[in-house]
Amino acid sequence: MCPLESSSPLDDKDQNEAKKIMTIEETLAPAASALAPSWLTVPSDLNELPPKIWASGVGRAESGELTISGIGVKALAQKFGTPAYVVSEGDFRLRARMFLTAFNDAFEALCGGVDVYYAGKSFLCIEVARWAVEEGLRLDTCSGGELALAARAGIEGSKLGLHGNNKSDAELVRALEMGVGRIIVDSLQELKRTGELARARGTKAPVLLRLTPGVHAETHEFIATAHEDQKFGLSMASVHGQKSAAESAVAAALDDSGIHLLGVHSHIGSQIFSPDGFALAAERLLAFIADIHKNYGVPLKELDLGGGYGIAYTEADHPQNPKDVAGAMARVVADSCDRLGIDVPRISIEPGRAIVGSSTFTLYEVGTLKTNHVEHGSGTLPRRYVSVDGGMSDNPRPVLYGADYSATLASRTSDADPALSRVVGRHCESGDILVRDVYLPADLQPRDLLAVPATGAYCWVLSSNYNYTPRPPVVAVAGGRARLIVRGETEEDLFRRDVWG
Repeated sequence: MCPLESSSPLDDKDQNEAKKIMTIEETLAPAASALAPSWLTVPSDLNELPPKIWASGVGRAESGELTISGIGVKALAQKFGTPAYVVSEGDFRLRARMFLTAFNDAFEALCGGVDVYYAGKSFLCIEVARWAVEEGLRLDTCSGGELALAARAGIEGSKLGLHGNNKSDAELVRALEMGVGRIIVDSLQELKRTGELARARGTKAPVLLRLTPGVHAETHEFIATAHEDQKFGLSMASVHGQKSAAESAVAAALDDSGIHLLGVHSHIGSQIFSPDGFALAAERLLAFIADIHKNYGVPLKELDLGGGYGIAYTEADHPQNPKDVAGAMARVVADSCDRLGIDVPRISIEPGRAIVGSSTFTLYEVGTLKTNHVEHGSGTLPRRYVSVDGGMSDNPRPVLYGADYSATLASRTSDADPALSRVVGRHCESGDILVRDVYLPADLQPRDLLAVPATGAYCWVLSSNYNYTPRPPVVAVAGGRARLIVRGETEEDLFRRDVWG
């Protein structure tokens, strides 16, 4: 109990002593750097691992070393090298079950439950695809390569969806031949081609129409996908009294003997924390479904509300619990359908980042450290640069979106003062920044191991060979055992596609 919060009154001497102690503590407490962003606070304990940022099963050994499912990062670095993506299989499976259970519970009485499609674009390999399906999820793909991976993983076509704003004929044919459960059509031209390809094969293509409901999600403009001025979907807006592109697509689909129109789809963006955008999109889509039923006499029986649920990358992020998200969405859907006088369609969602993002951290080795003095006001302030053995080739999100991350000293704990640091990569780009602002111990040294959490989504899948750098391995940890699920590249891999002589 704090001295000033005692249940009995303090006399003047005790109060003075308490104030003196607090003054000393305030004097000793490190001040925040004026170079730090306003959301970044000086941690009271640099060794702490905030649960909302880290995978379940991550902790510290008595020695201070970071562990995952009981395995220390030093052993992981020695066996698999650095950089390395380290994923908790148990955490991935737990989050998959949480979404499936939460949404099924919320929608069971409304439409018999929900179909949860794991968004493979966030991170996909054969083993992870199998995990998703084993936990009762389906798989959303957006390329021929991802379809091929699903086939290699042994996933039946009915559990697959195919996305994409510019699918090739070859990809559409592959989807039809695999018997995918749905093709999410993105334009009138694609709808026509899909129908033609299906009719040529004596079948019907199961189609959802991707619509843009005009919802402006509170996220980075590059990952906001439901406003009008972007490449995805069919607009629901009517211009000069004409049919909207969305309604025209419904009419064309109903007239096409090669199309089995299942329903409609929307995805408003990624890394979203507020439920308001999802609720507004659902209301607009259900109103559209009601209008189609009224004007064409056809009930659209499926509604995909997309994904984009945010995760915690830093202390400033506050993700929602899947149960709360599901409950809020179910209330909006139930109220809207009741008001519109329509049956509740079968609902589906597409969480990817929210399942895999927090399950993974990237392990790096510190190389060089330098402190630069940055002009600020009438003087300068120190900012330390911590260079590691990876960079924008294994995590381009900070460069692409200005994404913020956290980091922690992983090979040991430290009682040193916090120093404002910038974790940077090894590539020949001044923008090669992994963690723009973070407090790390002042005694950080070369060969220390650093861990950057929440790198499971859109890191490995966006990785590159910039500067001819081999891509890192993906290591899965479960039950006290670590194993490769994606082999790290070698220099021979880099040369394999070169043609010379």
